[in-house]
Amino acid sequence: MFNGPLVMKSCAKTLPARSRDGANPAFLVNLHPDPVNIISQIQRAASASLSALPGVPVKDRDIPVSPTKAEFRGDYTIVVFSLSKQARIPPQELAGRLGADLVRDHPGLIGAFNVVKGFLNLEIQDQLLVDWISGHFSDPPLPEAGGKKVMVEFSSPNTNKPLHLGHLRNNFLGDAVSRILAATGNQVIRANLVNDRGIHICKSMVAWKLFANGATPQSEGMKGDHFVGRYYVSFNDHYQREVEGLMAEGWDRERAEREAPLMKATQHLLQLWEAGDPDTRDLWAQMNGWVYSGFEETYRQLGIRFDHTYYESETYLLGKEIVEDGLQRGIFFRKPEGGVWVDLTGDGLDEKLLIRKDGTSVYITQDLGTAELKYGDYHMDQSIYVIADEQNYHMKVLALVLSRLGKPYASGIFHLSYGMVDLTTGKMKSREGTVVDADDLIRDMIETAASHAGGEGKVKDFTETERLELHQMIGIGAMKFFLLRVNPKKRMVFDPEESIDLNGFTAPFIQYAHARIRSILRKEPDPGMIHKGVPDGQPLLPLERELILQLEKYPSILEEGARELDPSVLAVYLYGLAKSFNSLYAELPIARADTPWKKTLRLRIAMATSLVLSRGMDLLGIRVPERM
Repeated sequence: MFNGPLVMKSCAKTLPARSRDGANPAFLVNLHPDPVNIISQIQRAASASLSALPGVPVKDRDIPVSPTKAEFRGDYTIVVFSLSKQARIPPQELAGRLGADLVRDHPGLIGAFNVVKGFLNLEIQDQLLVDWISGHFSDPPLPEAGGKKVMVEFSSPNTNKPLHLGHLRNNFLGDAVSRILAATGNQVIRANLVNDRGIHICKSMVAWKLFANGATPQSEGMKGDHFVGRYYVSFNDHYQREVEGLMAEGWDRERAEREAPLMKATQHLLQLWEAGDPDTRDLWAQMNGWVYSGFEETYRQLGIRFDHTYYESETYLLGKEIVEDGLQRGIFFRKPEGGVWVDLTGDGLDEKLLIRKDGTSVYITQDLGTAELKYGDYHMDQSIYVIADEQNYHMKVLALVLSRLGKPYASGIFHLSYGMVDLTTGKMKSREGTVVDADDLIRDMIETAASHAGGEGKVKDFTETERLELHQMIGIGAMKFFLLRVNPKKRMVFDPEESIDLNGFTAPFIQYAHARIRSILRKEPDPGMIHKGVPDGQPLLPLERELILQLEKYPSILEEGARELDPSVLAVYLYGLAKSFNSLYAELPIARADTPWKKTLRLRIAMATSLVLSRGMDLLGIRVPERM
């Protein structure tokens, strides 16, 4: 059996032609080169050719086009297996006939092709790539507008502790997804739902009342979120001692945890809060205010912003009203002990508590209220929740309950689930105070960046302000990129030292490539030359072709990242682009180009690469330096 590539020449049998009266699309459809997207040109050309076959109606977007695998010759590949079924033509034969049509009818687009079984590998004409880089070296294109109104809810901190490493992945993911969706033409609303009430908040409040002796963040010289977090940990320490003491007296663990004095005090405080007790509400507002001040400082340093902040304390009552409405309509039911539940067993889930027997709300109560409030405010097409995969079940329940209630926005809910972040030493536990605090990590990353930059001795001519800005850019960028370069669904281990490696799959590697290109462009004795140059007829060299093809894929990469809600697609692409430019610069120095045109071409490639690296990294929330 023949397994090698079949190279087709122009004499190959082609698809049947039609007369103009028979509407051969190759004559009626405008297939002049599209300067924005080569894939779309290939799809239009292939669709026109395939439509000549009876019974094979093909839309442009249905043609499966992807970059050719490295082990085969070609730039783009059309997989024809599904098409061959419709045409009732063997895959290899159909691929050969289609390839011959494309070379014959679109010589400005396709220069050659080869077939490997049912894979049609296409080689793009050099001149098309030269035209593309000449038209876009100073302004790389973006995808067409998507046009949807999308809310991205992320961060969602609790006001009983500071942000930690797990929160950072959430924030970076939500921020990057928001930027990518906006760049692809969607109207994006960034929302933050603050978990500012509930049993966990009351734990910190009880501990402060019992153990603080009136201390404040100011008196202790601490950020407010760190100060309040201290009492959440303190509560857990004292509570565990109470539980152990009761168990030593012969109680079983379940009863000890339920009846421990600290837990009873916390539950009583929650009831006072929901009843509107003035003293309880005043303490709650004071402690939350301390936390908000700390959060804002962290968000500002990370470059995170929100268009709207919701507070669970303002949505739980609406949630209770929604539950009561569902109860009256027979969608929910009340158990004998008094709690309100929903039965989801018919959907393969379980019964879910919506209101406790003492009348207090649970997490999903306020989630129902928040969903209603968000839709009332913005009427978005899609509502994306960036929440860890530990809440997969909870999010399924929320969507199902809203659907049972007949809410028009239920179908637009999407859970962007992500894996947890572990340390090299194991899993974090906030109740035990073993988390990596976000502020501590930010400081450590900036200090590490400073030591690396100082060790290289490349910033000696920087001012102190410039050095500090560079260290922040590198340190925070390294942290963001490391957490975004992995598919969100995967659990991951954060390694600070690996994240800042100048030679690794890291932000500093890309930042350095950008700074290097900017240095090249600054040193060019005649920058105006970039805008001149007459092609000399020399073919593109492999590295030149590779860079131009990579640059041309940028809009498609953004579309994929937006479609998959996956910033790692963009991170991988930017790293590959930086690597390719480094290879080109090492093997084909710009200053020693053979002809003036080749020098102009490579300067154009350099300028386009710097712009795509800068803009792409910005969509990940990462700045790139002009010097490094």
